[in-house]
Amino acid sequence: MDQQLKIDIQRVFHLQKNNQKALRASTAEQRREKLSRLLEAVVAHEEDIIEAIRKDVRKPYHEVKKAETAGTIKAIKDNMDNLGKWMAPKEVGSSLHPDANGILMYEPKGVTLILGPWNYPFMLTMAPLAASIAAGNSAIVKLSDFTMNTSHIAAKVIREAFDEKEVAIFEGEVEVATELLDQPFDHIFFTGSTNVGKIVMTAAAKHLASVTLELGGKSPTIIDSEYDMLDAAKKIAVGKFVNAGQTCIAPDYIFIKKDAQDQFAGLLQTIVNAGFMEDDHTVDRNKFTQIVNDRNFHRVKDLFDDAISKGAEVVFGGTFDASDRTISPTVLKNVTPDMKIMQEEIFAPILPLMNYQDIDEVIDYITDRDKPLALYVFSHNQELIDNVLQHTTSGNAAVNDVVVHFSDVNLPFGGVNTSGIGSYHGVYGFKEFSHEKGVFIQAAK
Repeated sequence: MDQQLKIDIQRVFHLQKNNQKALRASTAEQRREKLSRLLEAVVAHEEDIIEAIRKDVRKPYHEVKKAETAGTIKAIKDNMDNLGKWMAPKEVGSSLHPDANGILMYEPKGVTLILGPWNYPFMLTMAPLAASIAAGNSAIVKLSDFTMNTSHIAAKVIREAFDEKEVAIFEGEVEVATELLDQPFDHIFFTGSTNVGKIVMTAAAKHLASVTLELGGKSPTIIDSEYDMLDAAKKIAVGKFVNAGQTCIAPDYIFIKKDAQDQFAGLLQTIVNAGFMEDDHTVDRNKFTQIVNDRNFHRVKDLFDDAISKGAEVVFGGTFDASDRTISPTVLKNVTPDMKIMQEEIFAPILPLMNYQDIDEVIDYITDRDKPLALYVFSHNQELIDNVLQHTTSGNAAVNDVVVHFSDVNLPFGGVNTSGIGSYHGVYGFKEFSHEKGVFIQAAK
């Protein structure tokens, strides 16, 4: 990599390291002021941010506005509104003496590194940044090189809002991330694939840095045949096909009983046609996102071809246009576990249907595999719901909906094992970027 860039990364890291004393002493009001500067810069450049993301991945305007800019603004405001309460020391008493006391204090971890993904490049970088600032840290940020237009506007926002001793951003390809990972950060926050997450964790281990890894996995969806199929189809259509399935918590595959499969698939197709397709049944490019790059397009095509070669059938969709990396919303049936599409996260608008007879076989299937980032169950049968939730492990779960739990700041969001480590959103993000220090106060004699 460019030697000057390497020197600059090291310079900024040490600049932030030397600023830690001031940051540790920062008040809620001072941190709120920093968050306010970030908020003002995001609002001022909102249309430029939306345009940059649309250039990178051809997303519909309203999708970008809702998920990327409105989502970022919501995250920043939530930190600003609750910061004083979160920072306040918490008394927990003492188990040693009735007159002794224990206090929990929240102190910043220090210099943090935030590595953003390409699927929601702005919001999934800026929301962790807001949490890091709220906790009193400095931060160095890098967005994905797959979305360089978004990276450029993020750099403009950050440089307008912050001195580089508070928050800095570096742009570039993998060698920039590699150099950043060589620095002895106090905490690293990474959103992306499990494979790259392993590289990040290995780098962090050299310095015993703590990590938050927001990864992914094959999030299963179970539909009870007694459930309202139209309601399930409406929710799954949005959760699966918005952003062309390039959402880490999108339903990856469906478990449904065979006698309900055709009804569900028919309803889903009707909703997809109304929401994403032209009258001639081609994809409406104004309403549907493209696949991020050629490599991912061909990866998904290989998964699809393998499934078809092994006996899967197209219920609807199945059209691939390499000229602009567009894959039409697709549903497959007769899918079996030996197909490659059931062995890796799809991250595209292809939804396999798996049949089941008994809920226990579904539970066994899920527990025999890597722990997913999300699990969804559509049912009004509380016994079935409890059985699934108690006997499976997932980062999060939702009952009778998909994806929306991401927006609920009352819940921690994160994975488990291969789907992630740590969690954030709301107070959980503040805690993730803080050291929770226990202080024992001895009773007076």
